[in-house]
Amino acid sequence: MKAVSVAVGPRIMLQSGAWFDFLDPESSKFGIEDIAAGLSNTCRYAGQCSAFYSVAEHSLLVSEVAHEHAYAALMHDAAEAFIGDITRPLKQLLPDFKRIEARVERAIFSRFDVPNPMPKAVKAADLRVLAAEQEQIMPRETSLWAFAEGVEPAPVTVRLLSPHEAREAFLSRYAQLHVSSSSHRRTRVA
Repeated sequence: MKAVSVAVGPRIMLQSGAWFDFLDPESSKFGIEDIAAGLSNTCRYAGQCSAFYSVAEHSLLVSEVAHEHAYAALMHDAAEAFIGDITRPLKQLLPDFKRIEARVERAIFSRFDVPNPMPKAVKAADLRVLAAEQEQIMPRETSLWAFAEGVEPAPVTVRLLSPHEAREAFLSRYAQLHVSSSSHRRTRVA
């Protein structure tokens, strides 16, 4: 059996054995384990960093920094589990990709009850973590933008977790935050 198929639509097989259809992500059968697997095996910066650094570990760090929106922060890059981590300059050249990414993101956020649009505090935390990452695992010149734009690097340490460690840490944080996020929503609604 092929791991890529275009018989129904452009689809990929996930680690769970389910198919993910890029033209119908809403009906695709995926779970948090598929997201954790994809994010933990995807290297940030197109692999152009000092060592393997996963999107899952990045998401964990953003979740630590965005205290009041920790769950949303953990899930903010979840779409990259299926579409990969495309560098920002390349993404700007691919308008169709941005449309597909937005649809995949909406499907994930809807399924996992993640706020959409993402809270501004998460975007701010993401930038602060980006600045910290670039100071720690990229050439020095890479993080100069943060100083110029007044972005203070987050007080985090990139640990360069293995894919297995990142996957387990992501799932553990998800379980912790999803339970507290669900009970918070029930309290708010009641």
